[in-house]
Amino acid sequence: MPSSQKTLHFMSSGLMTAISVGLMGFAMSRQWVETTMTCKRVGNENGTGNATIKLDLFNGMLSRNLCPQFGGVDEFEVIPVLSEEGGIPVVLHILLLCLLSLCLLFSAISILLCLYNSVSNPYQTYMGPIGVYTCSSLSACLSVVVLIIYVLNIYVTNMAEKLVVKFAESIPVELKDKSSAMKVGYYLIIPYTVLSLAAIAFIYAYNNAAYKHKQEQQRPTEDAPKEIMMY
Repeated sequence: MPSSQKTLHFMSSGLMTAISVGLMGFAMSRQWVETTMTCKRVGNENGTGNATIKLDLFNGMLSRNLCPQFGGVDEFEVIPVLSEEGGIPVVLHILLLCLLSLCLLFSAISILLCLYNSVSNPYQTYMGPIGVYTCSSLSACLSVVVLIIYVLNIYVTNMAEKLVVKFAESIPVELKDKSSAMKVGYYLIIPYTVLSLAAIAFIYAYNNAAYKHKQEQQRPTEDAPKEIMMY
C-alpha cells in the first residue's frame, strides 16, 4: 500500500485534473468570440449597416442590420457552413476541435493514473509519475496551441467575412472595420492549462520529497567511519 503522503499528492493531482476537465467541458459549451463589422452594399454609397457574429465551437448567430438590406438574425452550425465555403478557416476549426478532444483524452488518462497510484505502488514506468507527467504536459501544451489557433482563425483568416457573405442574400457587400472580442469560452482554456500544470506540480513535489527521504536514509551508512564499515 502507498504511504499517506503519496496518496494525498496523487489524489490532489487527480482532483486538479478533474476540475480542469470540468472547466474544459463548460468552455466548449460557451460563447468564444463576438465579431462586429460595418457592411455596405457594393455600388451603394448610402445605407451603411453592420453585422455581428457570435460564435461558440459548434453553433453561431449572425445579426444583420442593413446588411445588405433590412437584415435579420440567422442561426447556423459552424462546421457545415464553413465546409460549404472551404479554405483555411474550416481546416483550422476542425483541427481545433481535434486538439480539444485530445486534451480531454489525456486529462482522463491522467486522472486514471493518479487514482491507480493513490492505491498502489507501480514501478517508475508510464503507469507511475512518468505517465502523469506525460499526459498532463500534453494536455497543457495542446491547450496553449488551441488558444493560438483560435486567435489566428479569428484575426488572420477571413472566416467572419465568409459567414456574413454566406447570409447576405447573394447581394455583393463590402465589409470593413472588423473588431473581435474573445468571450468566456476562450478564456476558460487558460485556467485549464494552469490546473494541468498544477497537477504536474503535485507529483513533482511528491517525487522530490520521496527522493530527499531516500537520501536521508542512505546518509548514515555513507557517513559511517571506515572502521565500522569494515565489520
